[in-house]
Amino acid sequence: MSVPPPSGIYVPAVLFFDENEDLDPKAIKQHVLRLAEGGVTGILVQGSNGEAQHLSHEERKQAIQLTRKILDENGFKDVIVIAGTGAQSTRETIKLCQDAHSAGAAFALVLTPSTWPPQMSVDNILRFHRAVADASPIPTMVYNFPVVTAGQDLDSDVIGKLAEHPNIVGCKLSCGNIGKLHRLTSRFHRNQFAVFAGRSDLLLQGLLSQSAGCIAASVNLVPKLHTKLYRLFEEGKLEEAMQLQAKLGHGDWAAGKLGGIGGIKAVVSEAFQYGTPMVRGPLKPVDGKSFVGNDYFKTVSELIELERA
Repeated sequence: MSVPPPSGIYVPAVLFFDENEDLDPKAIKQHVLRLAEGGVTGILVQGSNGEAQHLSHEERKQAIQLTRKILDENGFKDVIVIAGTGAQSTRETIKLCQDAHSAGAAFALVLTPSTWPPQMSVDNILRFHRAVADASPIPTMVYNFPVVTAGQDLDSDVIGKLAEHPNIVGCKLSCGNIGKLHRLTSRFHRNQFAVFAGRSDLLLQGLLSQSAGCIAASVNLVPKLHTKLYRLFEEGKLEEAMQLQAKLGHGDWAAGKLGGIGGIKAVVSEAFQYGTPMVRGPLKPVDGKSFVGNDYFKTVSELIELERA
């Protein structure tokens, strides 16, 4: 029986490119170190914010290796690396899990294939995830994100069946369904199957329902605030935690209105002075100058100032 990742705050890290859309190791290092110094428990490489589908197999391995090396060489050996290994075939997904293991990842986060959604019956979904878990050299986790899987939204019955597999150790719920999260946490202890909220705006609500924490995009912007909220919950300071959760909820909503992945990179570049907003097509870069006078950016900026304080 494989062991789930420890509870805490995880970040689906954006991956920085230079003006030629090649990997930018310097900016990647600056970002990884700022996240680690912010107290995150782990870094998800090639989650949806990491543009996994835009990378070659070699680039995916390179990004994992680079992240693990940066952490190890800078005193963050305990920070966990999870790799997104979703692909459109079982065969390729298994290969990506094997690559992730050789590159230094401790866990694999697996999306359900989405090219042929009419054929992805419950039986086919179960068969896919179990086959990947059977063959993966590292424990796997189920990634439920209907937005990027052609609307497929795995319910608690399906995820619960997958949780019984000895090498499937957790899930990330980017569907935002707190009822689903609670149904799973009430069936499985987080030392057996770790259920992570996939969004910052329900971090505390998830923790109150015995989640293992979160794997959320806004951690790219304010890792310290997320780890502070987690600490407040652990200390039983729920009123203070709820006040901070309200701020994170507003900030998470605002961040989502600034241009997706390109918007997150643009905010990081503007606020922390590293990296560029460059993304790989068909995504579109976001010009930080467009944030002038933008109320959503003002909300995010206020959150970042709180992070700095």
